[in-house]
Amino acid sequence: MASSYAGAARRRRTDGPAPSLTGPPTDVHPVPRRATAPPAALDLLAQARTGLDEAAGLDTPNERYAMAHLAALRTAAAVLAARGRPETTARKRRRIRSAWEVLPEIAPELTEWSSLFASGAERRARAEAGIRGAASSRDADDLLRDVAVFLRLVERLLVLEPVLPRPRAEQPRQGGAAG
Repeated sequence: MASSYAGAARRRRTDGPAPSLTGPPTDVHPVPRRATAPPAALDLLAQARTGLDEAAGLDTPNERYAMAHLAALRTAAAVLAARGRPETTARKRRRIRSAWEVLPEIAPELTEWSSLFASGAERRARAEAGIRGAASSRDADDLLRDVAVFLRLVERLLVLEPVLPRPRAEQPRQGGAAG
């Protein structure tokens, strides 16, 4: 019996994928997915994507750097819009905090990204002010690549979270104790 099972398994593998109960066999992600982020977060992600595309087309390193950093900030804002909660006390609400400071509290998995972009905030301010040499071409290109990865990560985190099927309720067996 074991050898006939192994033969059937080999035949199945060579014949193609097993039929899917949730969709066509060509579907790479048979688990249903849904947008889990609120519209404001999705809008911020779209703005970040547009800003990143614009930054890539700019010639001046200062402009590229500033625009890319703004795209990173919009990406962080999307996470805060999706997961953030208002401060509970008046004292905490009065204190102004950077998105890079709040992000690790809301999404600890993004702490390293937050540190990376927080370290570039001063350079962004100098670049926006037009200070010559605030950002080199290399700085701008490196930031563009980092923001692109960060944006893809956050899009996956907020938009493409898998929704697992609910467990089926145990159906009572009919027909007695035989089995």
